[in-house]
Amino acid sequence: MAKRVVIIGAGIAGLSTGCYLQMNGYETEIFEMHSAPGGLCTSWKRKEYTFDGCIHWLVGSSPSVSVHRVWMELHAIQGKEIVDFDEFCRIEGRRGEVFTVYTDADRLEEEMLRIAPEDERAISEFMGAVRKFAEFDLPVDKAPELYGPIDGIKFLLKFHPYLRLLRAWKGITIGSYAKRFKNPFLREAFPLILGIDEQCTMVVLIATLSWMHLKSAGYPIGGSLEFARSIEKRYISLGGKVHYNSKVSKIVVKNNRAVGVKLADGEVYDADIVVSAADGHYTIFEMLDGKYVDEEIMSMYSNWKLFPAICQVSLGVARSFDGHPHALNFPLDTPLLVDSENRVERLFVRIYNFDPTLAPKGKTPVILHLPADHGYWTRLREADIQKYRREKERLATSVIDILDKKLGDIASRVEVYDVATPATYIRYTNNWKGSFEGWLPTPSTFGKRIRKTLPGLKNFYMVGQWVEPGGGLPAVALSGRNLAQIICKKDGRKFHAFV
Repeated sequence: MAKRVVIIGAGIAGLSTGCYLQMNGYETEIFEMHSAPGGLCTSWKRKEYTFDGCIHWLVGSSPSVSVHRVWMELHAIQGKEIVDFDEFCRIEGRRGEVFTVYTDADRLEEEMLRIAPEDERAISEFMGAVRKFAEFDLPVDKAPELYGPIDGIKFLLKFHPYLRLLRAWKGITIGSYAKRFKNPFLREAFPLILGIDEQCTMVVLIATLSWMHLKSAGYPIGGSLEFARSIEKRYISLGGKVHYNSKVSKIVVKNNRAVGVKLADGEVYDADIVVSAADGHYTIFEMLDGKYVDEEIMSMYSNWKLFPAICQVSLGVARSFDGHPHALNFPLDTPLLVDSENRVERLFVRIYNFDPTLAPKGKTPVILHLPADHGYWTRLREADIQKYRREKERLATSVIDILDKKLGDIASRVEVYDVATPATYIRYTNNWKGSFEGWLPTPSTFGKRIRKTLPGLKNFYMVGQWVEPGGGLPAVALSGRNLAQIICKKDGRKFHAFV
């Protein structure tokens, strides 16, 4: 009789886990609090527009890197058109400077040297790392947790030069490397390339640009929810079941063994194995009441830095943006007040003029992410829902005014807007502190191996961004694949994965 596995969360990690366990003869069911798959990998409709909340690029979009095989096994990209951008983004300075971040390494180096010939040495060092990393392809066949001594030796022999590269760059933050540039504009623009916290390790920036250079980090037409629905379809075709609008409130434990889950409505489902692909903090401290922790876990949840909470401001604009860059970072004349804790002096705008499926012809979604304080927005929503809505309207109106002055012909053409705050992220995904991902990949956390088990609890595992520092879709999909291998190994089964 097949072992019964209950999976909490129908995000990419949960769906991946379910797919690979179904491929290997397990009987699985997924319980999801929301009404749609994907978790944080999602999109939503407002009138004629689809506003995308996740994928800007997908590592593994082409066969030039091994994780492409995982997407093929999950049927995530079959039949999808992939857009490979010539420009990653465009960054403007206050004195009319422009830094076009090309995805081709040679063009990018030429551009950086055009801006800052005095920084040739630092630019050459950086671009050399981008080109070298493009040769590095992390294997996906075997879960690292199952590596034996021979596997380890083979890995070291094959990848030793690249591991040296990783070690050399891992301890350098994006912000600290930017300070090496003498040119003031390049020094300001460099940390803005990814649009994330400059405390991230340089490895993240180097790896991203190397994948772009390889044309293996394209955008799948259709966006995030369609991407997630493709994996959901694969899971169901393999015999899996998904229960939507079914929030798990507790993991049922007997004699320190996970034996099932209890839903918010009181219904209980038995299981031989329980896997949480849900929020890590909620899993450990709410569903399990904080009973299965140690010093390492407490330290992580007390001290590790998260990806910041954000407000996503989305506009449906009744015009095309031909000739405009799809990603533009520009300075503001006057700082924009986001909330009581955040003012921004720049905006990073994404113009979805490259995906015709997200709006009718001649219309375009325009999306911005702004740093936000989760406490402010969650408290405001709980205390005064009308004031909360007015604050969202103020933020959207402010953004519209700024874009109208910057891009022209915006204000009169906005047909719909939407503001997703940290309170929105918590309501729909339950993600801790409203973060849009999990652990920030800093020099101290990047590459850390986090156990998929909890101390003292049997028949229970965790997958997804809370056990994969840095997160990202490839990492969480691999997390599910690797866990399926671990479970198969424990049960004496040979692991199978197929397209």
